Amino acid sequence: MPPTDRDKLVIRRYRDADRSAVWAMHNAALLSAGAHPGSGEWDADLHDIPGEYFDRGGEFLVGELGGRVAAMGGIRPAGDGAMEVRKMRVAPDCHRRGFGRAILRALHEFAARAGTARLRLYTTIRQKPAHALYRSFGYREVGREVIGGFECIHFEKALG
Repeated sequence: MPPTDRDKLVIRRYRDADRSAVWAMHNAALLSAGAHPGSGEWDADLHDIPGEYFDRGGEFLVGELGGRVAAMGGIRPAGDGAMEVRKMRVAPDCHRRGFGRAILRALHEFAARAGTARLRLYTTIRQKPAHALYRSFGYREVGREVIGGFECIHFEKALG
């Protein structure tokens, strides 16, 4: 059966009307990966996406599928000419469809237009599919630390 528009991910900028869907998907994605630390300071950016991303010169994208938010990710300046990729999430029932790859590609395009030299991100050691995605984009591990009770891997990639 050929794909329909309901099967196509539409990537667009976050809108205030997305707030509850983004929050629900964030929690569902982390729970399904066994990597949910509970709410904490690491979630503060999701409570003020316009202030934490747009007002700081960053971007926050959602991938809409059949009228619902099925993927998301943000990027914002991190100092020293770098930007940090944050909150990459895909709804659990939408894994393995290339949606995370599509969001990450769009964030990379934003960073390149902004003249960014390096990209940084982190993810828990439990999120192995995320490791593979980031490595496929040329990220390399640069360190580890415990955040919210989970061991996390820091990745970095040079742009240019």
